[in-house]
Amino acid sequence: MQARSLILFIVLTATTYAVAQPAYAPDIQKEKLSRGLVCLKDGDSIALSWRLLEGEEKASFDVYQEGNQLNNLNLYNATFFKTLAPKEETTFAIRTIRDNRQFFYEVTYNPSQKDYISIPLSKPAGGTTPDGRSYTYSANDASVADVDGDGEYEVILKWDPSNSHDNSHEGYTGNVIIDCYKIPGFDGNRAKYGTSGNSDKSSTLLWRIDLGKNIRAGAHYTQFLVYDFDGDKRAEMIVKTADGTTDGQGNVIGDSNANWVKSGSIDKSIPGKMSKKRSNITGRILDGPEYLTVFDGLTGKALKTVDYQPPRGNVASWGDNYGNRCDRFLAAVAYLDGKHPSAVMCRGYYSKTYLAAYDWNGKDLTTRWLFDSEKAPEYSGQGNHNLRVGDVDGDGCDEITYGSMAVDHDGTGLYSTRMGHGDAIHQFAFYPDSTQLQIWDVHENRRDGSDFRDARTGRVIFQIPSTDDVGRGMAADIDPTNRGLEMWSSSQMGYFDVRGQLHSAYSSIPVNSAVWWDGDLLRELLDHNAVMKWNWVNQNVDVLKDFHAEGCSFNNGTKLNPCLSADVFGDWREEVIVRDKASTELRIYSTTIPTNYRFPSFMYDIPYRVSVAAENVGYNQPPEQGFYFGSNMKR
Repeated sequence: MQARSLILFIVLTATTYAVAQPAYAPDIQKEKLSRGLVCLKDGDSIALSWRLLEGEEKASFDVYQEGNQLNNLNLYNATFFKTLAPKEETTFAIRTIRDNRQFFYEVTYNPSQKDYISIPLSKPAGGTTPDGRSYTYSANDASVADVDGDGEYEVILKWDPSNSHDNSHEGYTGNVIIDCYKIPGFDGNRAKYGTSGNSDKSSTLLWRIDLGKNIRAGAHYTQFLVYDFDGDKRAEMIVKTADGTTDGQGNVIGDSNANWVKSGSIDKSIPGKMSKKRSNITGRILDGPEYLTVFDGLTGKALKTVDYQPPRGNVASWGDNYGNRCDRFLAAVAYLDGKHPSAVMCRGYYSKTYLAAYDWNGKDLTTRWLFDSEKAPEYSGQGNHNLRVGDVDGDGCDEITYGSMAVDHDGTGLYSTRMGHGDAIHQFAFYPDSTQLQIWDVHENRRDGSDFRDARTGRVIFQIPSTDDVGRGMAADIDPTNRGLEMWSSSQMGYFDVRGQLHSAYSSIPVNSAVWWDGDLLRELLDHNAVMKWNWVNQNVDVLKDFHAEGCSFNNGTKLNPCLSADVFGDWREEVIVRDKASTELRIYSTTIPTNYRFPSFMYDIPYRVSVAAENVGYNQPPEQGFYFGSNMKR
């Protein structure tokens, strides 16, 4: 007997939208993703959610429980299905037909499972600094990539010591540690039908890399890129290393005995305080070799190490003598030739600015180009705490928007607005009838405020001057009554539309992050442990009750970032990865709200995918597509 009495929700009305994408080469290198089927508990119900793969725009799906079909009609719209939660362990399956062949993707439901996917962590032991202060570790920024080629993502996690420091502060720090974990149950090779999903299996720690004492801990030092750079369907990790870095196989890079950490006098009469006699270089690394290493994503083995470009050189030439300005690092993945991903390692943004593009072919790590602002002074001092990548000029190759400036795909300067440094930047197609990208950028200089500009030329469309340090800014489609996206900042009340018109006098619209969470095409606001919806009728924010992150902590001080937000599995909507307060587990939360829409995974969109890869860089920003996505999309 078929178990159709269990059905709570089936979407019957297909909704299809045309999504205009940038003109990348048809044979551009992309990941080959599996179905990403997930089963999550939602009270007395369960929600099944799965990926629509690229090229499956006309595919239909059927849902089975223990071999019994649950849906009355083929599912042509949402890749989402909700039903009553069984009282016993049960196998659900999604069936689709391609080329006259049936494909089944299975997931096992266990009544004891929670409303999130748990990744148990192997928390590193703490330690003691040279001046006798103890420290512990907490889970910090993360990335996702397919390191074993099975079509499912693994999580790469950076551990942050409790004494990590901003570059402007002195002090010793513990070592930076990076782990790679499999997500329990997500293994595309686990069964002949491409079975995937969550189970009660413990997570697997694939490897641990200790960057060693000669890499300082803090938001501005370690920008790690995890991506399939050589096209072998398995991701690598590229990151700055130093003497004493130990790879995932126990091999040491450089001189294991070298200690380049600056020391200073210790005044033990002031517990927890820095001595007034101590130099402000204490705990910094201002000498010694700097390396760039490619690590194998599956084993953590160091595959190739080269000298880091650009080098620090004379520390004082960057604008100070204690390493604050010379050790401001960013990084990005960019398709500079329009087909293959390159790693772009960046140094400096308050003064001198250098970007170095690298290519990895599985054997050699070679420099593609080096951008040097000393040869073009108008590009000095224009960088943000983050960056954006996308094809802004329509040539099929990526450019790097580096705060108030942009670098073309060939390493030459594209434009500089000379508005200087800022904390947040957003790059989208803001208009529903165009694939051209625009920029919303906020500035610290107490002069230029925020600007909305053309991403290709830097031409300012409108500007909101401010005498404040504009520390936060956001852009998203939150109001369907306006055409295109809205944008706002921490220095203003309300939000602006693409015409520069101000809407609302509400003063507390969250500016930290955003996520696609409920079932419509508007984006929700992610701030600390809440997902909120802008209520454009009542002019306030409503907290959605479907996001349960109790017992969790968010990262990076007042910024309150998740470890990662991205379209990790399931349908087109995004997941939020956070740590529990004790950093004993990561929790991956995914929406259980029904939707009337379906789209191929956002991870197929190159600007979105590379913004996920760079989400851990500097001050974290949410990932963003290279096309318009919002309430004004055309059918």
